[in-house]
Amino acid sequence: MLSQFQAVGQALFTQGLVSSQGGNLSVKLGEHLVITHRGSALGSIQEGDLVETGINKNNRATPLASRELEAHRCIYQNTSALAVVHAHPPYAVALSFTEKEIIPCDVEGRALLSRVPILSTEMVVKTGELAGEIARLLSEYKVVLVRGHGSFAVSQLLEEAYCYTVVLEQSCRLLYLLKALRIDPWVTPV
Repeated sequence: MLSQFQAVGQALFTQGLVSSQGGNLSVKLGEHLVITHRGSALGSIQEGDLVETGINKNNRATPLASRELEAHRCIYQNTSALAVVHAHPPYAVALSFTEKEIIPCDVEGRALLSRVPILSTEMVVKTGELAGEIARLLSEYKVVLVRGHGSFAVSQLLEEAYCYTVVLEQSCRLLYLLKALRIDPWVTPV
């Protein structure tokens, strides 16, 4: 399992999808989850950077877990996901400020994601239910964006959730460039 975390963490970091100590990864193991340590560097994960804790209850290791533990727990409690990748892909985060959803215009993005909802933090922070809303959306979509924060991708495998994160960012790069060129990807040129 350590090698999976290392491979995905390194890939996220080298592709610029997380900063030196941003983002987090987790996998579900029965009634437990293994999640990256609070503040761990995903680009160089070591065994001590992984924390095992309960999905429904705390243990001695819980305070060491990522700050996003509540979201990961809620996702596992409310979806069939076995892996979660939380990243901060820059083009996706940039577009989260101007869009209500991401609809990929590239073939791969449309095939794998079709639509990525963007969750406005103002909408849910007032009620304190951000984790619940992320989980609700991830029961229907493979990836969700939190405006100004980052993406949460789910799958049965860590590598697949990573793949969805990469596809989201590639789609958002293209959408960003088309917006900069003032080209509407949905209008066929004459």
